[in-house]
Amino acid sequence: MSKNIDGFSKLSKEEKISWISQFHFSYPEDAKKLISSYNHSDSKIQKKHDEFIENSLANYYFPIGVAPNFLINNKTYTLPMAIEESSVVAAACKAAKFWASRGGFKTTILGQEKIGQVHFLFQGSFEKLNPLFQEKKEELIHSLENLTQNMQKRGGGILDIELVDKTDLIDHYFQLHLTFDTVDSMGANFINSCLEQIANTFKNVVENHTGFTAEERVVEIVMSILSNYVPNCLVKAEVRCPIEKLGEHEGMPAKYFVQKFIQAIEIAKKEPFRAVTHNKGIMNGVDALVIATGNDFRAVEAGVHAFAAREGSYSSLSNAYVMGNDFVFELTLPLSLGTVGGLTQLHPMVKWSMELLGNPNAKELMQIVAVAGLAQNFAALRSLITSGIQKGHMKMHLLNILNQNDASEAQKIKAVDFFKTNAVTHNAVSDFLNTNP
Repeated sequence: MSKNIDGFSKLSKEEKISWISQFHFSYPEDAKKLISSYNHSDSKIQKKHDEFIENSLANYYFPIGVAPNFLINNKTYTLPMAIEESSVVAAACKAAKFWASRGGFKTTILGQEKIGQVHFLFQGSFEKLNPLFQEKKEELIHSLENLTQNMQKRGGGILDIELVDKTDLIDHYFQLHLTFDTVDSMGANFINSCLEQIANTFKNVVENHTGFTAEERVVEIVMSILSNYVPNCLVKAEVRCPIEKLGEHEGMPAKYFVQKFIQAIEIAKKEPFRAVTHNKGIMNGVDALVIATGNDFRAVEAGVHAFAAREGSYSSLSNAYVMGNDFVFELTLPLSLGTVGGLTQLHPMVKWSMELLGNPNAKELMQIVAVAGLAQNFAALRSLITSGIQKGHMKMHLLNILNQNDASEAQKIKAVDFFKTNAVTHNAVSDFLNTNP
């Protein structure tokens, strides 16, 4: 039978589940039962979830855990973290507790500028187009007042607009490059609406300009879209303390620990293969918090990794050095986040996460998220340069392995105790279960 179908989106959820189960699974009733069981028991909550996307069938659950004891700018936070990787929350907790007794985390907002671009083709030269643009620039900005007035009341709006000549890259290619401050909103819909309107206004201005030839009056708008690269929407997080107060780590003296820590980061600065994994560890903390607060983790990931390659090669996002007698560890990230709009008012767990954080504004959330990334990076590097990453990771992964082997509760209790002093591997766990039925 054909697996193609017309009008799938018009079917009821029950009909969609039935069709999917029948045509794509060896055991249709089992598949139907499983997917149906992941719908929320509260129909109102489930309806909200279903309306987030097209063709919703159920919910895909991530665990949401918490990491307490984060001292950030002298205020204590408990961070919500939505993630499936077993060791991430534990690592965040350890890093938070370690630094809370050493002055905590300090953060600084370096900028909140967001970017949108109108990409277009123009048959004339920049030298002819730019005078017209400069003459009409204020008119173009004013043409958006119907869209920007509410944002302006909140302290945001359009910051500037530039005409950019990109003909060295593509023949006849130009941009209108707009910068925005969207305050507590991520602002994607706002920015895109502004771009589409200003594109039409600009096109009309050029097409009606009597100083151009007929060919020069042709503007082809290719697309109008925000950029997820936000190199001027930055936050910096850091920790610092006297070297002697770092204490020993797995028997390693503080001075040697600092030396190896800085060496590890220097490697991540120079070696892209290491840098990718190094930065992925940072994003373990960032993404977990971004997801928990209903923000767009794909946009954050794309922007962060572009920032990591801003100098021509992919490099570490974090830095460490010695200043006087102090060890300093810092992280600068581009983060476009929102605390209003989107899922923040719709998803019950997002609202819960926001309240847990004290209902931060966008600037505060940027700072908290950056700290989560820095904490995660510290925990990973500390493990790597001392006992190795697998010791702690596999201990946390133990329960996953036990569940994969359908271990009983009694076996889990025995296994947790046994592997406190024994290496965790899939084979070792399997052998343990075979000898401890």
